[in-house]
Amino acid sequence: MPMQPLPMAEANALSPWQPGVFSLSIYFAAVLVLTIVLLALATWLGERRPSVEKLRAYESGIIPTGTARLRLPVPFFMVAIFFLIFDVEGAYIFSWAVACYDLGWKGWSQISFFIAVLILGLIYIWRKGGLEWGPTFKKR
Repeated sequence: MPMQPLPMAEANALSPWQPGVFSLSIYFAAVLVLTIVLLALATWLGERRPSVEKLRAYESGIIPTGTARLRLPVPFFMVAIFFLIFDVEGAYIFSWAVACYDLGWKGWSQISFFIAVLILGLIYIWRKGGLEWGPTFKKR
């Protein structure tokens, strides 16, 4: 069975004159060698004189006291999660607004569904008490 000739695109893939695998591998090797050489030079030439002052944590010129572990209240994390949710929502809605004429009615129905799901999520959070920031009192 005779061998089939390679298509033109595959025949030139390893050619140094055509952009392809060869030039990518040379670039990757050059970056790898340069990275290793720079890290080795920094390790070899770097001066190491550990002291108490250098090993102390730097906090804007303030000498740290106590532990760095702070117990944050749950509303702090709730605000962070709400911010992420509504930030992503805003990115989707703004990108839709830019292309709303090109998307037509199909795009309008999709963004309407997206906003409806977000409103249902907001109602769920509201019902579960996720928006209550102050002290809560249990009803008897």
